[in-house]
Amino acid sequence: MAFVFEGYVIISADGMLADASHVMPDSLKFEGDKLFFEQALDRAALIVHGRNSHEQQTNSPKRKRLIATRKIKTLTVDPEMPNATLWNPAHASFEEAAAFADVAAGRVAIIGGPVVFDMFMDRYDTFWLSEAPHVRLPGGEGCFVDVPKRTPHEVLASHGMKPGVPYLLDAAHDVTVTPWRRSS
Repeated sequence: MAFVFEGYVIISADGMLADASHVMPDSLKFEGDKLFFEQALDRAALIVHGRNSHEQQTNSPKRKRLIATRKIKTLTVDPEMPNATLWNPAHASFEEAAAFADVAAGRVAIIGGPVVFDMFMDRYDTFWLSEAPHVRLPGGEGCFVDVPKRTPHEVLASHGMKPGVPYLLDAAHDVTVTPWRRSS
């Protein structure tokens, strides 16, 4: 089995994944999305994120992960999290980092931030885009580097991805998740 790349993000109506201080506000947290996200990460062989992204769930310390950072050159185990590898993409490929983390195949969950999402844009098998249509985060941090110049949908489509049928995660707040998949 090879790697299967999946992205996961919840965004506000204006395409933001965090507020202006790079923090995901409580207004963007919904139980249905949290459950969907947690179950997906429990199935992942490896999680990839930047220094500001972390899921902070009960199983988080058990999950193997790559933390993208510019602060190091050589792949190294994170001294604070034994299952985490600190990885500078400018000095090692994803495959080298995954091998260092002792992961040779399986589902890879990319959970952000914007630069990390963009690094895998042409590798995603599925990008799970959760949307909270009643939340706005003016001046916030866009989910992809090109947001807000372009919408998240335009960014995904420009990389050959097409939306599937959305699933309702939270009826009270109209929160949905849409699988975007590569066109074949």
